[in-house]
Amino acid sequence: MNTDRSYEWRRQLVWGLVIVGFGLVLFLDNIDVLQVEHLWHYAPLVLVVVGMNKMVGYPTARHFSAGLWEMFLGLWLFAVFEHMYGLTFFNSWPLVIIAVGVKIAIEPMIRARFAPNGEDRHEK
Repeated sequence: MNTDRSYEWRRQLVWGLVIVGFGLVLFLDNIDVLQVEHLWHYAPLVLVVVGMNKMVGYPTARHFSAGLWEMFLGLWLFAVFEHMYGLTFFNSWPLVIIAVGVKIAIEPMIRARFAPNGEDRHEK
C-alpha cells in the first residue's frame, strides 16, 4: 500500500470510528444505560482529534495547517465551556484573531516544510 492510500485509509478509519462512537453514545443514552448530559462538555475535544488526524501521517501543507486550526478551535472551545483560566466567549474572542494571525504568519514555513517546490503533493 503506498503512502497516499494509507494516509487516506487512516483518515477514513478515524472518521468512521468517531461516527460509530457518537452513534454508540447516543444509543446508550436512549436505552438509559449512559447519561450523556455530563459528557457534552467534552464535545469540542472531537475537533482536537480530527485536527490531530489531519496532521499525522502523510499530510499536505493544507491538511497540516487545517489540523492546527481545528486543534486550536477545539481546545479554545473546551477551555471556554469549562471556564478554564476564567475564559469566556466575551473575554477570549481576541485569541481567535491572534490564532488567525499566527496561522497566516507560519503558513509559508508550513508550505516550505511539506512541499519541496512550494506546491502541495496532493493538489493538482
